[in-house]
Amino acid sequence: MTTNRFPLHLPFWAVVFSIGLAASAQEPSTPTHAEPVKSERWNLFYQATSIGQYHGTFHSPYSGPFSLQDYPERDVSLTTTLFFGVRLEKNTALYFDPEIAGGRGFSGVDGLANSSNGELPRVASATPKPYVARLYVSHDFGFGNETEPVEGEENQLSGERPMNRYTITAGRFTLTDFFDNNKYSHDPRTQFMGWAVMYNGAWDYPADVRGYTWGWVHEFHARNWSVRYASAAMPRVANGLRFDRRLFRNRGDVFEGEYRYSISKHGGAVRALHYLNRAAAGNYAEALRPAQLTGSTPDVTSTRRNGTLKYGFGLNMEQELTSNIGVFARLGWNDGKTESFAFTAIDRLASAGISMGGERWRRPFDTVATELTVSGISGVHALYLARGGYDFLIGDGRLQYGPEYISETYYSARLFPGFFASFDLQHVANPAYNQQRGPVWIASIRLHLELGKHQSSVPRSIAAANVK
Repeated sequence: MTTNRFPLHLPFWAVVFSIGLAASAQEPSTPTHAEPVKSERWNLFYQATSIGQYHGTFHSPYSGPFSLQDYPERDVSLTTTLFFGVRLEKNTALYFDPEIAGGRGFSGVDGLANSSNGELPRVASATPKPYVARLYVSHDFGFGNETEPVEGEENQLSGERPMNRYTITAGRFTLTDFFDNNKYSHDPRTQFMGWAVMYNGAWDYPADVRGYTWGWVHEFHARNWSVRYASAAMPRVANGLRFDRRLFRNRGDVFEGEYRYSISKHGGAVRALHYLNRAAAGNYAEALRPAQLTGSTPDVTSTRRNGTLKYGFGLNMEQELTSNIGVFARLGWNDGKTESFAFTAIDRLASAGISMGGERWRRPFDTVATELTVSGISGVHALYLARGGYDFLIGDGRLQYGPEYISETYYSARLFPGFFASFDLQHVANPAYNQQRGPVWIASIRLHLELGKHQSSVPRSIAAANVK
């Protein structure tokens, strides 16, 4: 593997635009519990994130149409989002998020199961395109007189919410807004960038090619625990843009239980997730049988049937160790026999990491963090790839199977209020589960801008990670 200097080719107009807007960003107020929380009628937030990435050459005796290319690649992504929330009545809110996204991922966003840039979920188009990311209504049914304070932030209005509540949300959103949350690893715009560490990679969550879906979410929230259920539309085809409207036959159902606790005044949470997807999907074993008889290449898409079931489980943990250090971990498993359809090609997952705030070196808004993610696939899935089959984002034409190991480390620095720059380094062993290719080093630079406007000045009184 040759070593190359990392050149970042960010769009000049995007950098200038971001810096100009950041100059008007407001300093977030210091969290306090002494002041009452004012109820917002509306709020408006804006974000812009640009990520430049580079990888050099690496060992590659062969490759296929869905392989990570073994020559140097330099790519960039850009997203801009408006987050608008309005209170329709005391316990009802409407949220609307128009978004523009563009950019090009490595090798057309192919070649890695744990892809390196969470801002490019399966979209390889370089031209920025506008679309509606979220449009949904949420209503709380409260039980009892006890309330809890909620801070104003993206897709959340500040005010008092019932402590014990049943909430219904319906519309367009991403299921990761509500499930598999983690204080230290959940947002590729500010935290880790890898797909399988920002979310549980073994959860093939229902979504279109950009990561959004239509559906509804039900949640019962109490002081120390919550339970959630959602039903959402699946894409018509793997990695598709259009949704399957046969919801009584093809849809995704997801369940999650969450328990929140405190150890020596340091908060923690454990979340258990279960999902059932039904889609017009294929089966790896069924694809292998005719190919073995005829000596042809197996094709999982030829075995697609409506109502094919895929199921899996996930476990998610976070724990604060000190006021500025926390650890996290995820485990994931799915049946491994059904076609990878909506997120990525991972059947088994284990990830763990540590995150540290910059208070110790007098940079309280900075963060340094590191993690390791180990991804795997089932035996029949590996055999399918070894005999030349392809998933929608991996396939080297051959395979000597080995788990895909990716370690990721980043440092995020606040340059001035509302504007952050991060340097991120990822090391990939066995890309796309192939021991005969790699390892690969991926270097990234991320610029992130945050702006917010409220109806009035609202005291921030509770961390977002403690509200769900």
